[in-house]
Amino acid sequence: MTDKGDQRSDTRSEGDKYGTPRAHDPHFRGPVVNRSCTDVLCCMIFMLFIMAYILLGLAAWVNGDPRRVAYPTDSQGYFCGQKGTPNENKSILFYFNMLTCTSPSVVVNLQCPTTQICVSKCPERFLTFMEIQFKYKNDSEYWTYYSQFCRTTFLKPVETLSQVLLDNDCPSAIYPSKPFLQRCFPDFSTKNGTLTVGNKTVFDDGSGKTRNAAELRKAANGINKALDARAIGVKVFEDYATTWYWILIGLTIAMFLSWMFVMLLRFTAGLLFWIFTFGVIGIIAYGIWRCYLEYSRLEEQPGSHLNAYTIGIQTDISMYFRLKQTWFALMIILCLLELFIILMLIFLRTRIRISIALLKEGSKAIGYIPSTLIYPALTFFFLSVCISYWAVVALYLATSGAPIYKVIAPQGQCEHENKTCDPVGFNATEIAKACPGAQCHFAFYGGKSLYHQYITTFQLLNLFVFLWLINFVIALGQCALAGAFASYYWALKKPDDIPPYPLFTAFGRAIRYHTGSLAFGSLILAVIQMFRLILEYLDKRLQKAQSNISKFLKCCLRCCFWCLEKAVKFLNRNAYVMMAIYGKNFCKSARDAFNLLMRNILKIAVMDRVTDFVLILGKILVAGCIGVLAFLLFTERLPVIIEGPTSLNYYWVPLLTVIVGSYIIAHGFFSVYAMCIETIFICFLEDLERNDGSAEKPYYMSQSLMKIMNRRNVETKKQ
Repeated sequence: MTDKGDQRSDTRSEGDKYGTPRAHDPHFRGPVVNRSCTDVLCCMIFMLFIMAYILLGLAAWVNGDPRRVAYPTDSQGYFCGQKGTPNENKSILFYFNMLTCTSPSVVVNLQCPTTQICVSKCPERFLTFMEIQFKYKNDSEYWTYYSQFCRTTFLKPVETLSQVLLDNDCPSAIYPSKPFLQRCFPDFSTKNGTLTVGNKTVFDDGSGKTRNAAELRKAANGINKALDARAIGVKVFEDYATTWYWILIGLTIAMFLSWMFVMLLRFTAGLLFWIFTFGVIGIIAYGIWRCYLEYSRLEEQPGSHLNAYTIGIQTDISMYFRLKQTWFALMIILCLLELFIILMLIFLRTRIRISIALLKEGSKAIGYIPSTLIYPALTFFFLSVCISYWAVVALYLATSGAPIYKVIAPQGQCEHENKTCDPVGFNATEIAKACPGAQCHFAFYGGKSLYHQYITTFQLLNLFVFLWLINFVIALGQCALAGAFASYYWALKKPDDIPPYPLFTAFGRAIRYHTGSLAFGSLILAVIQMFRLILEYLDKRLQKAQSNISKFLKCCLRCCFWCLEKAVKFLNRNAYVMMAIYGKNFCKSARDAFNLLMRNILKIAVMDRVTDFVLILGKILVAGCIGVLAFLLFTERLPVIIEGPTSLNYYWVPLLTVIVGSYIIAHGFFSVYAMCIETIFICFLEDLERNDGSAEKPYYMSQSLMKIMNRRNVETKKQ
């Protein structure tokens, strides 16, 4: 064995020293070992972008402050509840007039046009400023309670209501509220089917107007949905706390089932495919028979001469199924579909057999290189790091700068609205005189420095590099897996000739020699995805101003970019396979892969459909089996076999978690299997074009594939 291995290595080196092997090179014996770095310029650009990304993260970390997201901010731009500030014991944000939150400026500025202050607790009763002025004379406790919701502390309510409303020192009225997300929101409840606030349906808003709970509900409608979700969230958390270990057990079983499915495909791939195919043929045949029965039944009934033209367009679709013409048309369509499927099976039977044999070969390859099934965990780790870094940088960029204040008018009809202002002495400015009721409120964080002027550009750069890194991580995994499975295929005697640690070796080669090429391919994909995201963003922002022509063009562009992304992903994947085998740069690998696929386009189509069917069926089987077991367990249908969790609020919460988690786990396993099949298929096509079965150029395909293709090696002939 040692001599043969050495001879094989020497032969490969002899071929490599003359350059990259080509289709006529008789010395090719698998993935090239002696290779050079490819797409060095793109590698340098990629490294520069990564360094710039790190510097961007450092700059954002220096200038940003995530506390601005964690703590609510009052109208002056101060945090509520932050330690070491006057608001340390005031952790809740209070809105002076929640009813103004229905103003159009809320949509434009994402700010409620009313004064907001930090308080230690929310109001618990109905009170108006007018009531306080009368009740204060008899009991000062009323003013003590009311004054805690004012901006400044007064010894007594000396100001008139108009002066209070003008200076925004105190709210005109307070309502029973409860804290949620560190903000005071009305305490809504339902009494005998009627919406109430603090057990009242109508109340005084402090300016002499009578309001009802529905108006207040409208002002806090978006938050009210969150309030309803809070109770559900608590129950969901309780369900997870009760069933977390059952969920882990279910996901562990899903991993075992996925591994078993991949390993058993060498025996069951053909059986699964033909059972499904004949099942489809049988279902279509039943449909033809059913259509014929309905056609015969309707032909004997009166009015059978009616057709679709006679009854015209009907909103009730069932009317058309009362016509024999409908059933006749369906029968013809099903007959044509049945004939098409049967003819495809007859004329493509050899290619289908090849596809099934390759599926079995892929299962064997994973069995010989089991470490490939662990690789998705490494990809998941890299992706988690990229996603976390992007989210943190985006958060710090969004919270960079000093407080910026904007003019906000309650009615949204002020020529100075949305202009920058200074809250100190704002009421004495010309803007306050020109726009009665306008207020100077905190809007966001920013600044006039060069850094703050390009925050939006930095956010776009953050998103673009994030997409580039995500695609690079996926490309690295595809290239490493392709190299490992190519080492398996090009081993003449399997598994003896498989090199040691094929996945580790392929991963090292991809990092050392092809970082630039992988960055090149992922860059193309990132640019396309960036264009798609920009298109979606513009669609959301300009949705109300779109004409029919613009909507049509938008749909065309969306479809074109979607198709382009799918095509580039497919070509990139095959380019990485060729790169892992021959060590060429990205463009040459993509060209060779494209030419090879075009020469075998029919085999590609059949192979993709068969592989997609098997993988989808595998995912459904794994997720379905785990889902059925989880359903029986969480609904207490298995008390005799095993006692599951009891008294769940929503049994579907852990059930959906187990099903979705099982599907994701199965997808991770089968993504490795799909890459294995694609690599082996590319190697199989190369094997057919490169070799002829002679002693100098033997076939590397399995015996089953040689039997299907009616090919033999010289050694086999002699035996």
